[in-house]
Amino acid sequence: MVGNSDEQPLDKTSVVQSDTFKVRIAQAGESPPCLVLLVGPANEVGRQWPLESSDLIIGRVPTAHVHIEDKSVSKSHAKVLVAGGEVSLIDLESTNKTIINDRILTPLQPYKLKNNDQIKCGNIILKFLERGNIETVSVAQTFNKALIDPLTGIHNRGALNAAGVDIFNKSRVLGHPLGVIVFDIDFFKKVNDTYGHPAGDYVLKELARVVRDTLIRGNDYFARYGGEEFCLLVLGSPLKQIDEISERIRKTIQEHNFVYEGTKLPITISIGFSLIQPNDKGWSDIFSRADKALYNSKNSGRNKVSSM
Repeated sequence: MVGNSDEQPLDKTSVVQSDTFKVRIAQAGESPPCLVLLVGPANEVGRQWPLESSDLIIGRVPTAHVHIEDKSVSKSHAKVLVAGGEVSLIDLESTNKTIINDRILTPLQPYKLKNNDQIKCGNIILKFLERGNIETVSVAQTFNKALIDPLTGIHNRGALNAAGVDIFNKSRVLGHPLGVIVFDIDFFKKVNDTYGHPAGDYVLKELARVVRDTLIRGNDYFARYGGEEFCLLVLGSPLKQIDEISERIRKTIQEHNFVYEGTKLPITISIGFSLIQPNDKGWSDIFSRADKALYNSKNSGRNKVSSM
């Protein structure tokens, strides 16, 4: 059948906006101004800090809104002012100065920030993005993707190590207790060998979902740090409460119905936990004790909670 010669050919070069792009545009329109880390600690590069209120401190002190653990940054290096839709920056007489693009700021004198301004504080470099910048959305998605375990959707080991340092420092400054709970799945290799690796993946995803959605608070930090190993950082809870949280997690997983392709899988976990001590030098000291407690649970019969 021959087509009508008067018909116009299809325009194969036309571009139609994808739903994803439309979503990004909408998200960008709602995004506040922010700072993005361009140069600094490797596991923090790409991190964003929204600027939704005024008098925000950039510095090394753990309570700073923009907290960056780098010795070249003063404890209180600079201050962000937000007023009337404008964002300004003030150097707080920092040791290593604050430089915007190539301009050294005069201490205690505000400087109005413009979109894409680069801010150098000591050895670190931040970029300012104005309100509604679509780059805010794309940078956030890239950074968040690097911190998330693709299978379970919770934080990964790299994110945990970075968060552990930050939360440990906050615990010290605020004087709040910090508990570290670690657990892994009992006989997980047997699950994979008996039911197959897709069944094992299902168990990991379902366990992470149950813990994340039903057992922890919004400010607790939950991560998968190994194959079948998980870690929970709990700030502000005393020893008795950490013990209760651990036991609640253990009991909930034991009683949960893990059903894969019609087969109920018998899943239990072993748990170890520890609380911050005065002589701890870093969060890894607490983690190490919790990990040893976990192995005590595994070596003494599994499906139990131990502390150290």
